[in-house]
Formats: sequence, C-alpha cells, structure tokens
Amino acid sequence: MDIRMKWFYRLAFLLLFFIVIYVFFKLKHVWAPFLEVFTALLIPFAVGGFITYLLHPIIENLHNRGVHRGIAVFIIYTLFFGGVGFGLYRGIPAFIHQLHDLAENAPMFTAHYQELVDGIQDETSRLPPAIKERIDESIIAVEAYLEGILSTLLSILKGFLNSIVTIAIIPFIAFYMLKDFNLMKRAAWYLTPSRWRENGKMFLRDVDKSLGSYIRGQLLVCLVVGVLSTLFFFLAGMPYSLLLGFIVGITNVIPYFGPIIGAVPAVIIAATISMKMVIICLIIVFSLQFLEGNILSPIIVGKSLHMHPLLIMFALIGGGEVGGLFGLVLAVPIVVVIRTAILHAREYMIRVKSRPAHE
Repeated sequence: MDIRMKWFYRLAFLLLFFIVIYVFFKLKHVWAPFLEVFTALLIPFAVGGFITYLLHPIIENLHNRGVHRGIAVFIIYTLFFGGVGFGLYRGIPAFIHQLHDLAENAPMFTAHYQELVDGIQDETSRLPPAIKERIDESIIAVEAYLEGILSTLLSILKGFLNSIVTIAIIPFIAFYMLKDFNLMKRAAWYLTPSRWRENGKMFLRDVDKSLGSYIRGQLLVCLVVGVLSTLFFFLAGMPYSLLLGFIVGITNVIPYFGPIIGAVPAVIIAATISMKMVIICLIIVFSLQFLEGNILSPIIVGKSLHMHPLLIMFALIGGGEVGGLFGLVLAVPIVVVIRTAILHAREYMIRVKSRPAHE
C-alpha cells in the first residue's frame, strides 16, 4: 500500500508540474514583456562578465609576477579595449561599404550564379534522376545558406547600431568587474549555502580547467585565421575580402565544420569571377585549414577539452538541429558543462554511499 501511495504521489506531482508548465506558457503575453526588459538589462552584464572571464587569468598572471593589480588591470584593459576600439573604428566603415557594394552588385552576381547553376544542371541532365535530384537539392540548400548568412550579418549590424548606447556601457562594466573580481568571488562564496560551497567550487574549477583555455584559445585562433584570410583574399584580388575574411574567422569557432561553412560564400563569389579565382580561393581556404589544424590549434588551444572527436561531432550535429548556427557555436561548451556536471554528480553519489550509516 505504501509503495502504491508513493507512486500515486509521484504521478500526481508530475501531472501538476506539467499543468503548471502549460499554464505558464499560456500566460506568455503577461511575462514576455518583463522577460524582454530583463534580457535587455542582462545582456551588457553578460558580455562584460564574459570579457572579464577572458581577461582575468592574464591579469592574475601579471599580478603574480609582481605587477600591482590595479596597474595590471589598467594595462590589459587598455590594450584589449584599445585594440577592439581601433579595429571597430577602422573596420566598421569598410565593412558597411563592402556590404553596401555587395547589395548594389547583387543582380550581377545573381546572373553569374544563375549561369553557373544552369551549366551544372545541363551537365547533370544525363545523370540518373535520383542523383540529379540530390544535386538540385544541394544547390537549393547552398542558396538558402547564403541567404541566411547575409540576413544574419545584416541583423547583427542593425542590432549593433541600434544598441550603441548599451554597447558603450560594456567597457565600464568589464572594468569594475576586473577591478573588484576578488570582491565578487567573496560575495558569491558567502551567498552560496555552506553545504554547496566546496562542491560548487570544485565544479567551477573543473569547468574552467576544461572550457576556459579552450574558449580563449579558440577565439585567438579565429582572430588569426580571420586576419590571415582577409589579407590573402585581398592579395589575391578577391572582392569583399574583409567581409569574406570576417565570415571565415567567425565560422572557424565551429570545430570541424566551421572552415567548410565559412568557405562557401568565398567560393561562390569567386565562381562568378573565374575558375582561376575559385582555385586560388580553395588554395587559400585549405592552406589556412592546414595551418589552423596542424600548427595554430595544437599550440594555442591544445587538447584542453579531453573529449573524443566523435562526441564533439555528435554535439555539433545536435546543436545544429536545435539551434542552427548559434547551436553549432554553443554545442561544445554546453556538452563540456553537462559532462563535468555528470562526473561531479557521480562522484557525489559515490561519496554519499560510502559514508558510514551513523553519519
């Protein structure tokens, strides 16, 4: 009877939980405006916190070498935001100009692209219907991908321009977070219930050990690849070299599939110029991929994740299905956090079971 009652209570609780979730989403029109305001307030602090997370180890390294913490914060803060500010000051006008020029020349590129597609379809007309259908589907998928890339770039640029005041606050938030980092750590320590403190500290330490160096290294590799690809595209005479280099650098954050995704726009624009330009573009992309895979990533990123490539690919496929491009970017960090949480939960359960019964 007791076992039946336990299962009855569990089922009742589960049913009540789903009812609450259903009512919660039915009242979306009530809480959605508050969520939007909260998100708008949270974003600058989240970005400032992420920048603090990136820069804090460098500041700690300088401080441990004898540099006063305030001076270390000032040096790293000035170098980082000075470099970012200079890059935005010189890069955004050129970026906007290339986007505007691409929009004006879109009909010409569309005509060249349509000729290329028609030629491919004529050449494949004698193939079996199943193979020809697959080729046509691939062409449609590439067109949809390019349209999505351009729409994403335009929406990011529009959001950046519309949020210029919010963005201007981020450096100040990051500065105070860097300056008072130890104070925030102590506050978090005292606000955390005492029974969770040690386990939480070990969990965050292991997440940072696995994920921190990976994120910092991956961002540095993306910056190097983006700068090199922009330079090589410019030297090769490719139009929109800054725009294409930006796409290659940004997509390089996605393991394995990123270089392929980033190369598609460059190859398609090169195809509207000449076959020679396509070959040059492919040589640049594959050379950078070789450089990144064999020199940059092993030196800068290393094997900080300690994850099997099959698990990474599984995470990427799942992230792409759930969240599209952003899902691909966030898939690996989320899996790292989940894996660390599972390992800590397993260790905690083992410790609980091994305790003497009188405790």
